[in-house]
Amino acid sequence: MSSVSSASDMEEDCILLPLTEIEVVEEEEESTSSDSAEEIPSSVSKQRRVSLASIRRQRKLGTLASLRPASQPISIPAREQRQTPVVSIPVKNWRIAIQKAREFVKNSPNAWQKFGLEKHATEKATRHRYNALRKSWSEDTVLVKMEDEPFDHGAMRECFRLKKLSNFSRSLDWNRASNYVAKRYIEKVERDVYFEDVKLQMDAKLWGEEFNRHDPPKKVDIMQVVMLEFKDRPGSPLYHLEHFIEGKYIKYNSNSGFVEDESLRCTPQAFSHFTFERSSHNLIVVDIQGVGDLWTDPQIHTKEGTDYGDGNLGTKGMALYFHSHACNRICKALNLTPFDLSNTEIASLERAQFIQTSSKTILRGSEEIVIDPRLKNTGDITLFLRQRSESPRNSPRVSESEDVAMSTSVSPPYSPIDFLDDDPFAASLRRLRSDSENSSVTREAEHEEFARRQVSRPSCVTLEVNFRRMSLIQGQLTGGSVLGEVHLEMAKYHENGRFAPQQGLNMLHQEEVDWDSAIFHLEKAAVCGVLEAIVALARMFLQLPHDVLEGAHVENTEENTNRGVDYMRMAAVAGDRSAMIYLANGYHTGIGLGTEREIDWVEATRWYSQAVSQSGEDEEGCYDATMEDPAYVLMAKEAELYRQGGHGLERDPERAAELYNEAAELAMAAMKGRLASKYFMIAEECWGEMEE
Repeated sequence: MSSVSSASDMEEDCILLPLTEIEVVEEEEESTSSDSAEEIPSSVSKQRRVSLASIRRQRKLGTLASLRPASQPISIPAREQRQTPVVSIPVKNWRIAIQKAREFVKNSPNAWQKFGLEKHATEKATRHRYNALRKSWSEDTVLVKMEDEPFDHGAMRECFRLKKLSNFSRSLDWNRASNYVAKRYIEKVERDVYFEDVKLQMDAKLWGEEFNRHDPPKKVDIMQVVMLEFKDRPGSPLYHLEHFIEGKYIKYNSNSGFVEDESLRCTPQAFSHFTFERSSHNLIVVDIQGVGDLWTDPQIHTKEGTDYGDGNLGTKGMALYFHSHACNRICKALNLTPFDLSNTEIASLERAQFIQTSSKTILRGSEEIVIDPRLKNTGDITLFLRQRSESPRNSPRVSESEDVAMSTSVSPPYSPIDFLDDDPFAASLRRLRSDSENSSVTREAEHEEFARRQVSRPSCVTLEVNFRRMSLIQGQLTGGSVLGEVHLEMAKYHENGRFAPQQGLNMLHQEEVDWDSAIFHLEKAAVCGVLEAIVALARMFLQLPHDVLEGAHVENTEENTNRGVDYMRMAAVAGDRSAMIYLANGYHTGIGLGTEREIDWVEATRWYSQAVSQSGEDEEGCYDATMEDPAYVLMAKEAELYRQGGHGLERDPERAAELYNEAAELAMAAMKGRLASKYFMIAEECWGEMEE
């Protein structure tokens, strides 16, 4: 009985506190024993005060904490104040936005509930995802329900409604599954086309994130697209999969340069311009379309014109974009350099400039510039290019006296639907942490590495020329300029009437072509070192037939003739065989040299010799197999100059005889027997002159 009362008393004295924050007070139970001679008095009860962690340690060691008298009060230490982790303003704003988005999605009605997708059969599909940073593919299995018939279609693809369960979902509640759009080509295409389309859009998405790193007034995002493969269906068909986005779908520009006035906005046009410069002219992202600043189905033009499907028009597509692009306030805030246009072309873009001026987009002054404007007048091209190549995180701001709250507003590193998986908002939170999948490098570090690899290159010709002068191709006068190729394509478009006013069904007349603009771009291409443009200008100014801009003509003046010879010399130095032959004949006879040059047989023999030895490719990788001037004819002309001597060239019959012999052997190999016999005879005469 005493043990019961003792237990009850002990229960009344218990203090219930949280286990993780208190120190426990244990009291030894009073007990009586019939075998004991004397009863243990209550005053002998001892109290000990130890923490739970201490009890565990002492029980392991088989020891107890020291006892204290009961007279001492039991002290409960004050609860320690935990330090609240410091959360930056951008992360806090990002979490708030995610929470609001979650509430919006939770409270919003299901737009596809009336279509009854839940009644369709559940299918397993293999999902293929592309990582644009790592250039790698991954795949997993997902559960989907898809309509049997398409609900919409475009020129090339048809669309199906689809629901997909999250891989993290603990229930098969299809009412809470996300809405998606599955797309497939109407006409049968190669399976690689589906993979190329996914790669295209994910690469474009990467450039959208790079654009956001420069803190533009409005952030953009390109929807992630994955590929579904239904292996249980006959033929294992493939589909593209995107999130379903409600809203007004707008096409801001196209891959052929078309821009609708009603949809002309600053951000999409500046984004395309940004990708051209930030990629060092290697590509440009166009065909911007979507809902607001959430875009889909873009197109990428590359300098080679390969990859990314048939829509990749290469430098032709770049030319179409820049002909319709007028730099706006965002381009200027990012300090993107304007593309060189003729006065006529600038005047034709006045309406576009006016529309963009009335845009409601407001610059905050915190945009990360692509180039520091203070470097423009320094003349130090090395510093200029180094500044353009730096990561935007380290770039100086446009203004140093910005509002503090505005300057600390940094865009979230990734968009909410970056992973197109499961709960998009939970995915964005996961992206704030490091991605430890097969790598210790975080996704943010990979983005930083991607940004460091980019070398920004200006869009204007003047800075392009400076870049070429200090680049690694200092010994190469031509080739390697994508900007020059773009100007050449613009000149050809003018020649073909692509930019001429629309004349309905009437044929294009020569007077309708803007030849001034065509020649303007041809000259810009030549300054950038495009050999085809240099040769075309040389022949145009020298009144010779030319393949590029055949209908363009210039006045036959001494100034134009001298300019033509200058261009011809540039082409000859770059390895153009026809230009070498022209200069050799000019220095030989004095015809077509202009007023600034005169007959010089030393120069003539030099260019004859180089033309003969030009059996490989020029600087642009082209080979001019000119059959009108075969090597044996040029060698005979050079031999004639050595035989006669004069105009600065010393007479050398021995050298002449050797050249005639070589010319005769080449003529014999070309089945020119009579000409070979003639050269052998002249060679004998030269040997005789040497003996005399």
